[in-house]
Amino acid sequence: MEITPQTQPRTATGANPPAEATGPGDSAMLSSDFETFLKMLTAQIRHQDPLKPMDSTEFATQLATFSTVEQQVRTNELLTALGAQMGALSVSQLSSWVGMTARAEMPVNFTGSPVTITTQGHTLAEQAILVVHDSNGNEVQRQEIDPARQDIEWAGVSDTGNPLPAGSYTLSVESVAQGEVMATAPVHVHGRIVEARNENGRPILVMAGGQEVESADIVGLREAT
Repeated sequence: MEITPQTQPRTATGANPPAEATGPGDSAMLSSDFETFLKMLTAQIRHQDPLKPMDSTEFATQLATFSTVEQQVRTNELLTALGAQMGALSVSQLSSWVGMTARAEMPVNFTGSPVTITTQGHTLAEQAILVVHDSNGNEVQRQEIDPARQDIEWAGVSDTGNPLPAGSYTLSVESVAQGEVMATAPVHVHGRIVEARNENGRPILVMAGGQEVESADIVGLREAT
């Protein structure tokens, strides 16, 4: 039941003064201020109609409901604080990763220098094709590679052999069998970690090329060379 103190006493109550009006801030405090709730409950009892008194079980229900909400709010606050502590701990643990080379699924930030990538076609593939798209989704390169897992240096050149302009590129591997593409998988890009930070409770790693990757998405680490 909504708790709304009456601002004017009923004629049957006589000398009781009017209750103070509550502003929007008071209703918000119900979630965290138990004393405010008790004051409003007392005012509700004081100004009820003596000829039609409220059932005492309604007050008990209101009190139990508010107590449950209050406990839930405190639990949420505790979980939020605990999450923040865990996030800070994760960043502290990940600080040792800074300076290492990580392998993860992410775009290539091409600046003119070769980029190390890891490719792997489907186990049943007869042929594997490395496909490169630019930031606009345009295909700029298609190159046949070995279907087996391998680390290669992607030079960043087009099908005509001309260097690609600097920018962000997405690389994937098409697995072909009997002339049909049976699967497409992203490649793993290698990048040096330069920063570890907590962003909205998530541990984020920043690469030298500017890519941002969650720590859970890192599939490999090695000493930087």
